[in-house]
Amino acid sequence: VQLQAFGGGLVQPGGSLRLSCAASGFILDYYSIGWFRQAPGKEREWVSCISSSDGITDYVDSVKGRFTISGDNAKKTVYLQMNSLKPEDTAVYYCAASDGYGLPRLEDEYDYWGQGTQVTVSS
Repeated sequence: VQLQAFGGGLVQPGGSLRLSCAASGFILDYYSIGWFRQAPGKEREWVSCISSSDGITDYVDSVKGRFTISGDNAKKTVYLQMNSLKPEDTAVYYCAASDGYGLPRLEDEYDYWGQGTQVTVSS
């Protein structure tokens, strides 16, 4: 089982990025996929998740209306579209998979993790 997150980079405030989380070794339909982020000097925080079986999504309040999570089960890929980016969105972003259904928010609820991808929002 592997997850690979990519798509990070440097973007100006107000800009957009799309992160991708590519899964291999398991059937995505049976998992919930979450995105977390960790800013320098801060604890890792949950950002968003999607239940791959039914497409239901959830977001932390600070990104609601700006970020959109979506999935393509055929491609085994989950996306995080990030718009109207702010400097406080700067962090290493991680994707993770939780075996089962629902919309988990806690790190302990996730079984597999990908490596991080750096997002830097700066002018």
